[in-house]
Amino acid sequence: MNYVFLADSSCDLPYEIAQNFGIEVLPMQFEMEGKNYLHYLDEREMSLEEFYTKLKDGVRATTSQINYDSYANYFEEYLKEGKDIVYVCIPSGLSGSINSCRIAINELKDKYPDRRIEVVDTGCDSIGEALLLYKVGQKYKDGCSMDELIDAINEVKTQICHWFVVDDLEHLKRGGRISAVSATFGKALQIKPILSVDQDGKLVTIGKIRGANKVFDEFVSKLKRDGRNLKDETVVIAHTRNTEGVEKLKELISPLVKDIIVCEVGPIIGAHVGCGFLALIFSGERNLTM
Repeated sequence: MNYVFLADSSCDLPYEIAQNFGIEVLPMQFEMEGKNYLHYLDEREMSLEEFYTKLKDGVRATTSQINYDSYANYFEEYLKEGKDIVYVCIPSGLSGSINSCRIAINELKDKYPDRRIEVVDTGCDSIGEALLLYKVGQKYKDGCSMDELIDAINEVKTQICHWFVVDDLEHLKRGGRISAVSATFGKALQIKPILSVDQDGKLVTIGKIRGANKVFDEFVSKLKRDGRNLKDETVVIAHTRNTEGVEKLKELISPLVKDIIVCEVGPIIGAHVGCGFLALIFSGERNLTM
C-alpha cells in the first residue's frame, strides 16, 4: 500500500484510534493569551484540561486555517518518500483551509507529476468526521486501494448524522453563528438551539427547546428516527467538560446500540462552542428536521 491516509486535528478522533488505524493527523493552530499553539491529538502543546480551564475562566481562544506553506510542507514529506496521499479535511462550510490546500496540491503536482494527491471535503463536523474515520479506518488498515478508500469515504460521509447543543451561546455569537439578540434571549429564557450541519459542513439551527433536560429526549428521538441497524452500530457521544451530560445520554442510548465511543472535543472546535457542549453522532439518514 503506497499511500498515506491524512486528516487534520479538527476531526477530534481519539489519539489511540488514529494510531491503531495508521491515520496521520495534521495539527491545526489556535491562540490563547497572545500565544499560538498547535493542537495535536496527543495534546502535546496544551492539554484539553488546561484549555477548558482557561476557557471557563474567561480566556478567549481563536483558531486559524492551515495555510499554504504548512500544507506544502506536510504533503511534501510523504511525496518525497514516493507515497500518494488521501486527505480528509475540515469541511469548507467551517473553514477556508481547503482553498489553501488545493493551491498547495496544484503546485506540488507540478513538482511531483508521478504522485497522486486526493482531498475529500466530507461535509462532516468535528466528531462527525471522527465517526467517518472510524468507519473507514479499518479498510485502510487492511490494505484497501486508494480508490476503494475514497469510494468508502464518499459513501459514508452522506450517512453521518450530527446532533448537538451548546451550554453557552456567547461562543457561537462571537463566531458569528448566531445573532447577539438570539444569544441574549436564549440565555435569559434557557432556550437551547438544537444544532446540526448540512452537507457542506455548515452549522445550521434545526429547532429550539426550552430546558436542558429536554435535550436528552431530542437526542434519543433523533437516534430512533434516523439511525439504521442500531444494534450493530457504534455511535459517538462528544462533549466539552460535560461528563454529567455524557453519563445521562449513555444511560439512555446504551440499550439501543452496539457500542458507544466517548470523545472530548479539541480546541479547534471547542473555541467556538465553549464548555458544556454535548453531541450525539451516529450513522443513518441525514434528516435536518425536528
